[in-house]
Amino acid sequence: MRTAVVVGAGVGGLATAGALARTGWHVTLLERTDRLRATGVALLIWPNGVRALHALGLGGGLEAIAFPMGASGIRRPDGRWLVEADSARDAEAPVVVHADDLHDALMAGLGERLDIRTGVDVTTLRAGMAERPAVGNGKNTWEADLIVAADGANSLIRRRLAPEARTIAAGFTAWRAVIPWYRAPVLPDTIPPAGEMLGSGQRFLHAVLGHRGSAGGSSRGGIYWAATAAGAPRPEGPETQLTLLKRWFSGWQTPVADLLGATEPDDLVQRAGEELRPLPRRFGFPVGAGGFALLGDAAHVATPNLAQGACLAFEDAATLVALAKDAIPGRTLTAALDAYTHARRTRVARVARTSRRLGLILQTQGRMAARARDAALSALPPRFLDRASANSRNWHPQ
Repeated sequence: MRTAVVVGAGVGGLATAGALARTGWHVTLLERTDRLRATGVALLIWPNGVRALHALGLGGGLEAIAFPMGASGIRRPDGRWLVEADSARDAEAPVVVHADDLHDALMAGLGERLDIRTGVDVTTLRAGMAERPAVGNGKNTWEADLIVAADGANSLIRRRLAPEARTIAAGFTAWRAVIPWYRAPVLPDTIPPAGEMLGSGQRFLHAVLGHRGSAGGSSRGGIYWAATAAGAPRPEGPETQLTLLKRWFSGWQTPVADLLGATEPDDLVQRAGEELRPLPRRFGFPVGAGGFALLGDAAHVATPNLAQGACLAFEDAATLVALAKDAIPGRTLTAALDAYTHARRTRVARVARTSRRLGLILQTQGRMAARARDAALSALPPRFLDRASANSRNWHPQ
């Protein structure tokens, strides 16, 4: 029987583990924390991510919990439009999903054929060409034909296999929260269900999760918001961080103050803006008759300007599963790992480059520079930013 170990139970790890199991692999899922749980507040999933989930057999679950954002447009902090919303772009817009709902859908997709081990912090790996791939935690060792590293941006497996790739600071920090309906503010009719504002080194995005009083197929509706500001992550506690956010975004037009005012410290999730540079030279590493595969943030950490992190992880999963589903240990499996690198690395590098360049525009700092950016955006055709990120959305399963 073909065996696989998936290290990490984030969205990419869960999607991969379930899909491999459904194609006949015997899968062991290792998770560092004491239980499997969601690690975010909400996610934007673009059309490429939706297609990847359908390829993984998870599209039906997504349709029950996802809410269309529609074309949101971009405004200045004073409320004036920089790029107006265009309903013709709705088909290219992402859907927004509560992280807990997505986690539940991915858990349901695991089935009953997996061996799940929690509280396992992988600290060792074996990658000798004459040996079977293996990982361990100092007490136990797990061997497999295929080991999938989905253990996040600080992946130990990546650091051992591709030490040249390092996470570097992108110069800003992001905060996110979901305000549940029972304390979410009622937004004026003039405020669209989703929107974004750009300031000097600051951004604020909001998106409605369903309808007040009824979240559709989800039991976790509300209003999601995300904010970024220049600088390193704050060392203070969530209460102080929330106070700082209210100060930094003071004077911004509705709904910014309303949403920050309805947010409680426990809602807040802070994350440093980071990027993996350079990318690993390979995403698939043949070892003996099998090997290792890097997936999601373990393979690539792009700046979040395109909000493609989860989508790229789902693309990785769909590609790896498609290549490995009929592979057997030996020449066909090692060839599948080589093909995985070929299929993913060039695309990921292109998306990372686009995200970095877009960040130079969106995260512009300084009053004069921000004014110049605003003037340029106002003069551009409404679909300019869409074209800039079209390649990121233009992915289809193999």
